[in-house]
Amino acid sequence: MKKIVLIATSFISGIAGAYVFFKFQNPVVLFTQQNSNPINSATISTANYKGVPITENNFVKASQIATPTVVFIKTLTNQRGYNDPFGDFWGGMDFFGRRGPVSSSGSGVIISEDGYIVTNFHVVKDANTIEVILNNNKHSYSAKIIGTDPSTDLALLKIEAKNLPHITLGNSDNVQIGEWVLAVGNPFNLTSTVTAGIVSAKGRNINIVNNTFPIESFIQTDAAINPGNSGGALVDLEGKLVGINTAIASNTGSYNGYGFAIPVNIVAKIIKDLIEYKEVQRGFTGMDVKDIDAGLAEKLNINNNLGVYIQSILTDGPADNAGLKVGDVIIKINRKDIDSKSIFDEQLAYNRPGDKVTISILRNTKEIDITITLLNREGTTAIMKKGTVSSESLGADFQAVPKLEKDKYGIKNGIRITNIRQGRVASMGLSEGFVLIALNKKEYEKPEDLIQDLERARGQVVIEGIFPNGGRGVFSFYSY
Repeated sequence: MKKIVLIATSFISGIAGAYVFFKFQNPVVLFTQQNSNPINSATISTANYKGVPITENNFVKASQIATPTVVFIKTLTNQRGYNDPFGDFWGGMDFFGRRGPVSSSGSGVIISEDGYIVTNFHVVKDANTIEVILNNNKHSYSAKIIGTDPSTDLALLKIEAKNLPHITLGNSDNVQIGEWVLAVGNPFNLTSTVTAGIVSAKGRNINIVNNTFPIESFIQTDAAINPGNSGGALVDLEGKLVGINTAIASNTGSYNGYGFAIPVNIVAKIIKDLIEYKEVQRGFTGMDVKDIDAGLAEKLNINNNLGVYIQSILTDGPADNAGLKVGDVIIKINRKDIDSKSIFDEQLAYNRPGDKVTISILRNTKEIDITITLLNREGTTAIMKKGTVSSESLGADFQAVPKLEKDKYGIKNGIRITNIRQGRVASMGLSEGFVLIALNKKEYEKPEDLIQDLERARGQVVIEGIFPNGGRGVFSFYSY
């Protein structure tokens, strides 16, 4: 059985990081065979791109347009050299006193003349400092994070500059399989590198986003993408942005023909929300769906395995109130065909709480249109505002878990821990996104109350909670 490594393509301390492993069942090996018959040149026709013959000039012009808009991102993160589980919780250095800065790098794309830059969340995650180096004059800027969305692995940065070259956003819905694309970024610290390939597939879910509500509907390409390309641009032959390069699948950690980019239509929605609200506005349906395989299609007596199957519905949620039922097959959202769960998630991601969405279903082989109103994480149609409380002494941010997630986990209260940096929380071994249910059997509604008790905790400390993947855990240690 062949093992493939899935890699988020940032470049960390000279070593590709963030590995996720998966295995292909019965891998297919393709061989090329030389044709003994010579090709008749009369049968060769010129390739076209949107009705225009493709020449080397198309690649040159697209490169000239896109390259100045792609920046080099360098980050510095303070991490301990020895993983002492208690050191910082006692308020000082760990016993061995060893910790030091870790440098990493990636790419970003300028999307406005006044300095907004989009990149991957994993490129800037946990960074203490972020440096942005422009392509044209190599000028360096200090960047601040405007907002992040771990669900899509996107982050929005801002530098103080004017009259910057910026990219034009394309339309990823119009991108076709087989279409030529260019990947622009900074692999292996080699700035301003351009590679070419085609779109190999769309709507790929590769299970790399570790989040409660991940959205994965990647564009797959064979354009060479390597560590350091993360956050860089995938552009069409007009130089328009069609995706943000994010990950590769590889045996070696380097390019192996499988690159993945976040579709630009998702990127546009996320950055618009982050600029306007500092918080992504995501609409929820109150139901879970799954892909339809051949066996399920036969059981449902449908001719193909297109669409997604509703496997659970939250009582009194939007789907329940609209009349959807377990066993319904969703085939369209707002007249857009749905052929996989990843496409379903992508189409929903374009909407906000309060939006009305038309869902076309098959029920007993009959097609029905049902309109539902999407709700936010708290179960209302209101626009969400950022409600994070930060603690410098603990070295983390804390946020009350919204109602939708509490219902999903079956808990009464919970506080999510995010943006973990140097401090006491880092010494506890808690992971990013961990939901703390109870501290010494006490539950909390407000982050401020938890922070106060956590800062004062002495003696035996027991923490109960839920990991981002849904698994539950208990941490017990002694604090002086």
